[in-house]
Amino acid sequence: MFDSIRGKTPGNQIADASQVIRRQKGDMAERVALHAEAPVKTNAKAPAAAMDKPVQPIESRRLGKDEPLTLRAATFLGDALDTLDRRRTETAPFARISMPDAGEKQTGPWALVPKRKRPKRNRHSRKKVAFLRYGYYDIVFKFFVEHVLDADFVALPEPTRKTIEMGSAASNDFVCAPFKHILGDYMEALELGADVLVQFTGPCRLGYYGELQESILRDAGYEFEMLNFATVTGKSLQDYISLCKKKVNPDLSLTQGVANMLAAFKMIESLDAYNDLFLRLAGHETEAGSFERARKTYFADMRAASCRHDIDEAQKRGIAALEQLPVSIPADPVRVGIVGEYFTAVDAASNLDLERKFLDMGVELYRMMNLTNRNLRYNEPNLRRSVSEYVNFDMGPTSTMTIAAAKNYAEQGFDGIVHLKSSGCTPEIDCMPVLQRISRDYRIPILFLSYDSQTSDTGLDTRIEAFYDMIAMRKAR
Repeated sequence: MFDSIRGKTPGNQIADASQVIRRQKGDMAERVALHAEAPVKTNAKAPAAAMDKPVQPIESRRLGKDEPLTLRAATFLGDALDTLDRRRTETAPFARISMPDAGEKQTGPWALVPKRKRPKRNRHSRKKVAFLRYGYYDIVFKFFVEHVLDADFVALPEPTRKTIEMGSAASNDFVCAPFKHILGDYMEALELGADVLVQFTGPCRLGYYGELQESILRDAGYEFEMLNFATVTGKSLQDYISLCKKKVNPDLSLTQGVANMLAAFKMIESLDAYNDLFLRLAGHETEAGSFERARKTYFADMRAASCRHDIDEAQKRGIAALEQLPVSIPADPVRVGIVGEYFTAVDAASNLDLERKFLDMGVELYRMMNLTNRNLRYNEPNLRRSVSEYVNFDMGPTSTMTIAAAKNYAEQGFDGIVHLKSSGCTPEIDCMPVLQRISRDYRIPILFLSYDSQTSDTGLDTRIEAFYDMIAMRKAR
């Protein structure tokens, strides 16, 4: 059976012979198995001694010294391969071997294949970031998260009564209403899958809310990161960047982040300018809902903006569309100025959409309090000088602006002023005696409204309607 390997080199003879032996062993195993299953057939011609002789398996065959060295080596190699086959199991590891290439340094007859290097794991998984609800500024928050932090923004749905109830249940009864609103916003954001919550520093106790709310949420079992800018207030830009890298994105691009941050500031100014025009004209619309539809379109354009150019173009389209809407402005319209606390005066959900209630009555509204005037362009000394007869020192985070705005409205001959604050807001409580002095000096009525988690639309509507009737009758005389 080894005739086919004669005349070949010893290496090839060993390899071919081992294959022949393994085939012969396989054939022999099949014959033994068939013999065990098939019925025994007697051969009458065969002698009894021959039939009793056991079949010698191929493994028992031993080659003598007279056999060629090639055949003995092949037999030994075949037996070794069979032993390895029997020991190998499905769970046993396999050694990968290959013959070295020509010219490659050889350390032995077989060279181990080098272990494949595992790619370095990217430790930065894209984070889902959520802000609190704060008027229409969620558009800016979205731009900041996506184009400054390079993360995914978790958009919150419109707040409901459940939002404030969730926040109130986890808060102290005596804490101000904005704390409860923000805490409820964070709970809903975490339920929507947010990884990081953002708390920006505030001019009042809002700057301390982040740490307390983080503690409350962790005690409630939530797992998240808190990007609290109050911890780096007054520090360098590098500290802000380091905080964002640590909490959100370690691969944050400094150049792109700074450029887009400047674009975010421009977006704030654009949104506030649009809102000022909206409040001045929307109460005089001739087609019900036309201004609200135009504002929704404008907000959608701003949400789609990805750079400074997109922001400028969306602003141009939005202002042009607003100015083209038909309006019917009386010769002497009822004008009301809104002043008050940083959060409640701005956030529609916190003040129960007070601006919409006045606009539906045909009132022309003005509000100085916004992020542009309070944060981007704020100048405390100049404001204080403008109300020096009422204020000699800094009374608090928004007190000077509240008093300055009220005096400005009174000097322009406004018909009334509405002061908004959350229940227990100490700085705005300090403003109330000063506002009463302005009311007496300029003979202008002021409506004081205080909000907490129990404030309802029913009581608010009654007071607003009575206030409007009063100023409208005074104007008619």
